[in-house]
Amino acid sequence: EHEDTSLLLQPLLEGQSYGAAAADGTQCPSVAVPRNSSAKRDYLVVAVLCFGNLINFIDWFIVPGILLDIQKYFGLSDGKTGLLQTVFTLCYMLAAPIFGYLGDRYNRKIILGAGIFFWSGVTLGSSFITQSHYRIFVLSRGLVGIGSASYSTIAPTIIADLFEEGKRTTVLSIFYIFIPVGSGCGYMLAAGMAKSTGDWHWAFRVTPCMGGLALLLLILLVPHRIQRKTAAHRALSISGMIGGADEKPDVYRATRTSWCQDVGSLVKNCSFVCSSLGLTAMAFVTGALGMWMPLFLYRAQVVQGLVPPCLQDSCNSSNSLIFGGITIGTGILGIIAGAEAARRLRKINNKADPLICATSMFMSALCLYIALMVAQTNILSTFIFIAFGELFLSVNWAVVTDILLYVVAPRRQSTAIALQILVSHLLGDAGSPYLIGAISNAIQARNVPSLQWSFRSMQYSFVTCAFVGVFGGGFFLLTSFYIEEDRKEAQR
Repeated sequence: EHEDTSLLLQPLLEGQSYGAAAADGTQCPSVAVPRNSSAKRDYLVVAVLCFGNLINFIDWFIVPGILLDIQKYFGLSDGKTGLLQTVFTLCYMLAAPIFGYLGDRYNRKIILGAGIFFWSGVTLGSSFITQSHYRIFVLSRGLVGIGSASYSTIAPTIIADLFEEGKRTTVLSIFYIFIPVGSGCGYMLAAGMAKSTGDWHWAFRVTPCMGGLALLLLILLVPHRIQRKTAAHRALSISGMIGGADEKPDVYRATRTSWCQDVGSLVKNCSFVCSSLGLTAMAFVTGALGMWMPLFLYRAQVVQGLVPPCLQDSCNSSNSLIFGGITIGTGILGIIAGAEAARRLRKINNKADPLICATSMFMSALCLYIALMVAQTNILSTFIFIAFGELFLSVNWAVVTDILLYVVAPRRQSTAIALQILVSHLLGDAGSPYLIGAISNAIQARNVPSLQWSFRSMQYSFVTCAFVGVFGGGFFLLTSFYIEEDRKEAQR
């Protein structure tokens, strides 16, 4: 399937400049590479995509930010409370392959705009759900997950088209910084709105306004078609054969395979499979921490006598504010550190990316385990080790995505991202919030109800995350054995 295209590109890509020597010894005039858009426009597009990513992850973590209020409002056990995030993630992951298929074949700007409009509208509607309609509230979280899937699947591929590999890691790092920033802002926004208004429903009425602004910026600033900046597509563009990533002319369509063939090829890609399993472990840990950590910290403080049990309608949300701040700070620092470490270490080791991911996963698992063990006696130490655990987790976000983008051929990237989202959420954070809650319920059921066992049940169930983190580090180590060969194959 690669032969026709490689023969077509060979004269253009064999290491020659675009002004090649003619057969008679004369020098052909250089051909300027046409740029349909300036660098300034490219960075404006990235800024719009980053703003959308910020809103996306704020919506993800509004519920965990006011989890204690929601749990009391609907009268939920730990297991049913965890189901809220599980339903969200299940719908998100099931929708991702659909949007990956569409993103590889149809205009991505339209898909992004439709996704923003849909999830913003559903979020606003969920703010008016009453106490007797818990099932509708669960359904609304699932629909928000569908809208979010369109964004998380498509946006990184646009960035991949706008920048070549040298700059791509840096720009992706900036894009992925808004995962922890948005997550932290979700906690802080939810807690702040609940505290200032005395009604947690208001937490769901801010991001729809931001979504409307993001949609307007998308329409005004993002071009209808994005020009690919990879060497192969630049060469085709020079020869007048293709116009951009969202245009599928005959010569490019000739190399297009079916979705089943794309998936079959990706399954044989060992680097893609192993790094996706490592990302799955990351998702499991982050999903559990994101859902339950503020509530765990609250129960630890109650056991230590630092705060009283929540008996009033509006509960103390200080832990959500603190955890949100930690998430933002460690996320920014971790992603920048990961990108910089990858940039420097790639010069001396071609396997640097998976080795960085493996090391950070092992360190994160150790820090989280220590944080859980000291939670009953020293809450300050717990916050410190949680911060380090999140810091090491954040190191991997941009690096894992960059691994995918250089071990997978460009025409399969949207499908690869969608498949990675499906697997990582199916086996990761789709189940971890519910699993942690279910284990907590089971432990409480075997013991006399008390504040002490309310804390210990959550503590013991959280230990699962530390062990999953170790497995994630192992999968990234396996990736390092295959990454050089798979990268060369993707380039071919």
